[in-house]
Amino acid sequence: MNIGLYFGSFNPIHVGHLIIANQLVENSDLDQIWFVVTPHNPFKKKSTLLDNFQRLEMVYRATKDYTKLKESDIEFNLPQPNYTINTLTYLQEKHPDYQFSLIMGEDNLKSFHKWKNYELILDNHNIYVYPRISKGSIDTRFTDHNKIHKIEAPIMEISSTLIRNAIKKGKNVKPLLPEHVWDYLDEMNFYK
Repeated sequence: MNIGLYFGSFNPIHVGHLIIANQLVENSDLDQIWFVVTPHNPFKKKSTLLDNFQRLEMVYRATKDYTKLKESDIEFNLPQPNYTINTLTYLQEKHPDYQFSLIMGEDNLKSFHKWKNYELILDNHNIYVYPRISKGSIDTRFTDHNKIHKIEAPIMEISSTLIRNAIKKGKNVKPLLPEHVWDYLDEMNFYK
């Protein structure tokens, strides 16, 4: 089984995440996509995150109607801060029959050379890259790499930050969120 790992804080998960994941799983050799809820990204302030299990619940609610999309709490019990290489190593040991691939936006590919043990990731895993509008350029060693696959997908300029800020200002963001996620956010009064 070929599993695509879509890492993120998903604070909150929104329709852009689902559109990209569904596009990838339906138009690639991936069998499933696991939304890996990251407890702490080394590049983000932890204080802005909802509780790990609240974000996992939102991802569960967003993906429960999609058979090829799953929530994952795999990083919750790994040492902090989480690094992708450690998670991949752990998953490969736990599921030796699975092939794990990374899913990332083009903006992340531009800084991929800064990731811990990025060479090891490239040696052992495919990377599926979806388009993003961002500044900077992709390092030439990644432009024609045989393990990096650019995927055609809609460019989604929706961000969790935009959604959180809009909720704080009392704006209606319901169309940007899966219905089950909106219901949960509204019920729990998150981000207000």
